[in-house]
Amino acid sequence: MQKIFSEFLGTAILALVVVGSGIMAQDLSDDVGVQLLINASATGAILWILITLLAPISGAYFNPVVTSIALYRREMKMGEVVNFVIAQVLGAISGTIIANILFKHPAIDISSKNRDGGNLLLSEVLATAGLIFVIYQLSTIKKGRYVSVGVALWIFSAYFFTSSTSFANPAIAIGRIFSNSFAGIAPHSAFTFIPFQIIGAALGYLTFSYLNKPNKKAKK
Repeated sequence: MQKIFSEFLGTAILALVVVGSGIMAQDLSDDVGVQLLINASATGAILWILITLLAPISGAYFNPVVTSIALYRREMKMGEVVNFVIAQVLGAISGTIIANILFKHPAIDISSKNRDGGNLLLSEVLATAGLIFVIYQLSTIKKGRYVSVGVALWIFSAYFFTSSTSFANPAIAIGRIFSNSFAGIAPHSAFTFIPFQIIGAALGYLTFSYLNKPNKKAKK
């Protein structure tokens, strides 16, 4: 139960920061660039903190596609993965609701912010592929001590170089449905993003696997 609660808590705090900083940014400035910088900075910072604090407890997955790859790698069993994913989705929704309440928005405020277009879907493929590659490639370096920094920096930068602002996480995408704010996403857009995030995760892991495949010629 400690591991499941760790995943719930971590994802809830992540969603709280993503949505809360988005609402704050919207309140502070009408400049979309400034809003994005506030949102990205807060998200990158909290990712580093959460992964550093909670990785020793649950692995700090906070993301269903990362958890699913752990199942593929046989690092987790199916039952544990299901529990983690449920905890992550419920955590993301809970964190969003808390953010809404903090800023006197309706607790459940379904987003009307459409995020549609092939460029956004391609962005989600790229953002999620990069995230997975960063996680696993850094896990091979100095016992993974740089994973938290790498994830934080990747997501911070991906806010700016992807047109979707880098959701890269099905649980967070679902959670952000419940906030009609700068950080929100309309339900149909969120559920359109998710298959492309899954594709991105697969491509990111395949890239990692290929680059770290033993070189047969070198052995000879």
